[in-house]
Amino acid sequence: MAQPFPSEAWLNDFETLLNSDEQYAEIAKNWEGDFMFAIEPDKGSQDENMYYYMDLWHGKCRSAKTLTQEEAKHAKPAFILRATRSEFINVLTGKLDPMQAMLTRRLRLEGSMTYVLRNVPTVFDFVRCASSVGIVE
Repeated sequence: MAQPFPSEAWLNDFETLLNSDEQYAEIAKNWEGDFMFAIEPDKGSQDENMYYYMDLWHGKCRSAKTLTQEEAKHAKPAFILRATRSEFINVLTGKLDPMQAMLTRRLRLEGSMTYVLRNVPTVFDFVRCASSVGIVE
């Protein structure tokens, strides 16, 4: 079912989908690394940054939660992915290739780009799953 993005409901649906998707479990079976997604407001928006934390380990999501600004400041995930809400939506709706977005800094990755590039199939399948959740704008 489609959910507003970003929202706790969207994140919960995404976690459930990741943990029930056999294809993702197989492709991501060697992935080790937690992610924090820093979702920045679009230009002109009065919204605040929103932070998703996902503990991804061997094809499963061990936990997923939203973080407060203070929690995000002290978090130490292996990877942080920053972008505006609209850029994340462009990736989730297939309008923007995730690897191209990282290489052009429309999505800004903090962490080992080498590790990500060695795991491109995992990245693409993660995005496939995220896109399957659906977004209500």
